[in-house]
Amino acid sequence: MNNNREYQVCSNCIMDTTDSKIVFDEKGVCDYCNSYITDILPNWQPNNDDYSELEKIASTIREAGKGKKYDCIIGLSGGTDSSYLAYIAKEKMGLRPLMYTVDTGWNLNVAVENIERLVKALDLDLYTEVVDWNEMRDLQLSFFKSQVPYQDFPQDHAIFAGLYNYAIKNSIKYVLTGANNATEVVRPPIEWNYVNDIKLMKDIHKKFGTKKLKTFPSCGMFKYRLYYTYIRGMKRVAPLDIINYDKEAAEKELKDKFGWEKYENKHYENIFTRFYEGYYLPTKFGFDKRKCYFSNLILTGQMTREEAMLKLDEKPYSESLMLEDLEYIAKKLGISRLEFETLVKGENKSYKDYKNSLVWIEFAIKIAKILGVEKRNFR
Repeated sequence: MNNNREYQVCSNCIMDTTDSKIVFDEKGVCDYCNSYITDILPNWQPNNDDYSELEKIASTIREAGKGKKYDCIIGLSGGTDSSYLAYIAKEKMGLRPLMYTVDTGWNLNVAVENIERLVKALDLDLYTEVVDWNEMRDLQLSFFKSQVPYQDFPQDHAIFAGLYNYAIKNSIKYVLTGANNATEVVRPPIEWNYVNDIKLMKDIHKKFGTKKLKTFPSCGMFKYRLYYTYIRGMKRVAPLDIINYDKEAAEKELKDKFGWEKYENKHYENIFTRFYEGYYLPTKFGFDKRKCYFSNLILTGQMTREEAMLKLDEKPYSESLMLEDLEYIAKKLGISRLEFETLVKGENKSYKDYKNSLVWIEFAIKIAKILGVEKRNFR
């Protein structure tokens, strides 16, 4: 974050100069909003109620999956996006998806129960990959010791790498993703939420880790974007971008049909992520991801700017629960509360302090934008 820059907040959404590279036009509108208007909307119909395109894609997937037990795979976390995707894939697209979930050791009961309800009600098969806890713990401690903002990198990487690796290993061509413009078009800037960079992960673990990562799922951006896609033929499909996806309406439908339970905030199905996004990131670095989440909803007409500002004034979650989470996380990581608090108060660092592949990743993102594969604003 550039502390010398005068504070400014977008006049249209709520993104501000805690993103040090944000740019405003003469009307005070940020580049996230302008990119949404020029790059996203022309290629996306958020109020599309025509299911013909969805059926066309579903037909292609069903045809490719003939003779196989599953014609696609879905990473299921128990959150809104992946849960609604599972429902759409089975009930609206007529697919035979395998549900895939990763146990990183941190999921709340509500997430597990949501997964169980959906799988049972939709009569779906579920495969659960359990990450070796000693390896996960060692990598997460390494990241805390590195003092970088992106403490959820180890979990995120394990989840997505595990999913793609499993799909390729089991010859499942189509990976259905819950990624969507309705809630994720405003991507957290790289200084808040770093990209999938194997080189960075390995350097941090080499400097601070004590155990070898023998079984930890690994899959870099180039591997799944290039090798898996163009050599192995894996295809990622985002059905939620093809339908009229209203998050609030989706949550109500999930609750009515399956007894699904809503979380307090996006990604709060996980104890570690709740603490990381609700306390560690805003307290240590001044980064509040809710600004991205709420700005998404503003741009897509699911929340007013005034509502977002009021919600932003509220604490991400209660201090008493935060203290419980802090104590729990420290104990689970095998360190004392004092040691953990000392780590949290350490000197802030970023990807620039470690070996990384950002130059090449940014080049790949530019190529993806030129080819039309990626349309979101990245920096």
